[in-house]
Amino acid sequence: MTAPSPITTVVFDYGNVICTPQPAADLARMEELSGVPPVGFWAAYWAERLDYDAGLSGHEYWNRVARHTGADWDLATLQALWRADLTSWLHPEPSTIALIDRLAAGSTRLALLSNAALGFAGALRDSPVLSGFDAVFFSCDIGVCKPDPAIYQHALDALGSSPQETAFIDDREENVRAAAELGIVAHHYTDGAGLEKFLDQVGVSY
Repeated sequence: MTAPSPITTVVFDYGNVICTPQPAADLARMEELSGVPPVGFWAAYWAERLDYDAGLSGHEYWNRVARHTGADWDLATLQALWRADLTSWLHPEPSTIALIDRLAAGSTRLALLSNAALGFAGALRDSPVLSGFDAVFFSCDIGVCKPDPAIYQHALDALGSSPQETAFIDDREENVRAAAELGIVAHHYTDGAGLEKFLDQVGVSY
C-alpha cells in the first residue's frame, strides 16, 4: 500500500489495539458477579453496548443488561460489574504501546478515536499511554459511534487533517471500511507486527 500523500496524523482505536482483548479471567469474573447464564449475559452486554458508548450512563447500561437477563442486581453488584468491566479493558498491548512510544517521540501527530462509555473515557483521559497524543475523541462525548461516518468527519475537522494525510488503525473491519470510504488510509489491526509494517508502507515518520 502506498499513501497518496504524506501521512501527518495517525489515529488509533483503543479496544483490542492499545489494550489486549478482554482476558478470560475478567470475563469469568463478570459472569460470576452476574449470577445468570453466560450466553444470556453476553448477549445483553453487547446488545446495549452502542448506546452505552454513545453516552448512556453506567447505571442505566447495567440496569438494561439486568432487564434483558431477568436479573435483579443491587447497587453493590451494579458497581462491581461496572468496575470489572472497566478493568477488563485496561490491559495494555505491549507491541502497540512500543510503537506509540516511538511515534510520540517524532513529528507525527497522534490521536485516539474510540467507541467508549463515559466511565472508560474518564479513566483513559489520564492514561499514561495517551500522554503523547495530540487529541482524543470518544463516542460518548460526540454522541455517535463508529462506523458512522460522522464520527470520523468530526475527528478530521477537529484535527484539521485531510483524509489522505490521515492513517487510521482499528481492529473491526466495519470501522476500517467506513474510514476507507472517506478516503482515510485505513489499516485492519491484527497484531503489532502487521501495524508496524503498515506504518512503514505508508511512510509514517518516527
